Amino acid sequence: MAEVLLFHHVQGLTDGVTAFAEDLRAGGHAVHTPDLFDGQTFGSIEDGFAYTKSLDEGTIGQRVAAAVEGLPSDLVYAGVSYGVPPALELTVKRTGAKGLVMIESAMPIEGEWAVGPFPDGVPLQIHGGEGDEYFQEDKPFADQAVDLLGERAELFVYPVQQHLFTDRSLPAYDAGSTALVTQRILAFLDRL
Repeated sequence: MAEVLLFHHVQGLTDGVTAFAEDLRAGGHAVHTPDLFDGQTFGSIEDGFAYTKSLDEGTIGQRVAAAVEGLPSDLVYAGVSYGVPPALELTVKRTGAKGLVMIESAMPIEGEWAVGPFPDGVPLQIHGGEGDEYFQEDKPFADQAVDLLGERAELFVYPVQQHLFTDRSLPAYDAGSTALVTQRILAFLDRL
């Protein structure tokens, strides 16, 4: 059994993110879903970003720090889109990470924009949509990770055109692709 810390996307801790976490729990894993938006959810990506911009600088960072307080160090960190940066940062800066899962986004693990050297031995799994404009902007980072990490990195691209396709509470939801994402993440967690 793996213990996972899953960060939500920019529309908040929606029912769809909670349901996704439940699917991972049903696979036998412990999953924590901290709410970085203090109970608020948003009807659009734009409204979610407007909320984040309205917060005092450092607020999200403080909420991320509070989310890991009291949790063991040997976590698998995961994030959906907006949740990927805190998941990556904790993987890099908090010792003991067992794995990282980037869902519908990717961040650099080396170079000028990286948050630090990616830890030795930590596996990475990335999931994104082939027609998702947000993921396509990040795709070079996903490709870089596969090149740098070799067998430790897996990249899966799905035949979807929209962002946040893994959230069943949103119109962008794609059931078939999400089932594959879930299956692959569960296989990843089972190997750890």
